[in-house]
Amino acid sequence: MLDARYVADHLDEVRTRLTSRNASFGPIVDELSTLAAERRRLIQETETLAARRNAANQEMSALAKGPDKALFAARRDELKQLSEQVKAAEAKLAELLLSFEEKLHSIPNLPHESVPLGAGEEQNVVLRSWGKVPSFDFEPKAHWDLCSGLLDFDRAAKLSGARFAVLFGAAARLERALIQFMLGVHTEQHGYMEVAVPYLVRAAALFGTGNLPKFEADLFKVPPSGDEGEPLYLIPTAEVPVTNLHAGEILEPGTLPLKYAAYTACFRSEAGSHGKDVRGLVRQHQFDKVEIVQFVEPEQSLTALEELTGHAETILQQLGLAYRVVALSTGDMGFSSQKTYDLEVWLPSQNRYREISSCSSFGDFQARRASIRYRAAPGEKPRFAHTLNGSGLAVGRTLIAIFEQYQNADGSVTVPAALRPLMGVDVITGV
Repeated sequence: MLDARYVADHLDEVRTRLTSRNASFGPIVDELSTLAAERRRLIQETETLAARRNAANQEMSALAKGPDKALFAARRDELKQLSEQVKAAEAKLAELLLSFEEKLHSIPNLPHESVPLGAGEEQNVVLRSWGKVPSFDFEPKAHWDLCSGLLDFDRAAKLSGARFAVLFGAAARLERALIQFMLGVHTEQHGYMEVAVPYLVRAAALFGTGNLPKFEADLFKVPPSGDEGEPLYLIPTAEVPVTNLHAGEILEPGTLPLKYAAYTACFRSEAGSHGKDVRGLVRQHQFDKVEIVQFVEPEQSLTALEELTGHAETILQQLGLAYRVVALSTGDMGFSSQKTYDLEVWLPSQNRYREISSCSSFGDFQARRASIRYRAAPGEKPRFAHTLNGSGLAVGRTLIAIFEQYQNADGSVTVPAALRPLMGVDVITGV
């Protein structure tokens, strides 16, 4: 969430930066402008009344010692009225500030000045590519046509409906190996602490990361049952529970940076994605992901984003998968993001790069919503931390990339060298 005071004092700048996100926030900024003007008026009124009350208090102290009881009584009545006026003005100001803050809930983060300006993905900027795009002396197949019998979408539909998959044999083992490999690299080489978190969270956790209230349609909601007094939500990503590990906390000096890596299943309703990637593993209601999350001091935020992105890249490099890094434009970034890099892996069957990781810095946007603060030094006033996260990586999409980039003419798939100790085989064939 944006800083209410900053927004009130920089409305024109906020309007301009929000406009760059390719969405119309004019009406709500106009509302905020009206509220900001009323806020300034109420603050001035409250301060004036409070000053008169304080002066009256001092006069009352002097009159209490004097002989003029009538004047004392008159001033006492005046003081009582002033106190009531101050309370009324403070209540009105508190109500206005609450309304101002509630409107901020639906406003996205402001793009960092280094983010490319643009209306959408067409204005994204390719920063670098890695690896050689594979060439084949045969027509490459899509992942669902490789290793017959290992990926079963029909049986998954019988169990759960569309956009689910059942993995058999070596495909299931490959998924497990990828999770273990990714967590191993991030914890042993990159210094992240592994954490296992719940898959069901309260609404407050989703609000903290910016998923609620805006994206409720994309979530699976579980109604309250038993002793539960509120509904829970299946997590769309481990970012939600991991970021909220420190919600409502003040971290002590020397605590930051904090770095966590977590594997979870993820659940998304994919509202509004009808007709997109209906075949295969690209867009599923349930999928696996390893997430990396950092909490840092504000001064380290952008440096940490470069580091975190590099950590996700390391996974692709050690697996030998061709990919590229793309800086998202202002119009293509997520709601909470201040700056985002996407990693896109090459898929031969589509003859194009597809997203496999999104690495973002959120500034203090999430920390403000979740009240995550830290002290830079003992006794100092707490400040909001900066949060970052990225997929390190999306497991299903990594499996797709391995199947397609490492496919052979006979329909088998060569196992990347880094995974062979975990797989126990060099080549994956059908059932």
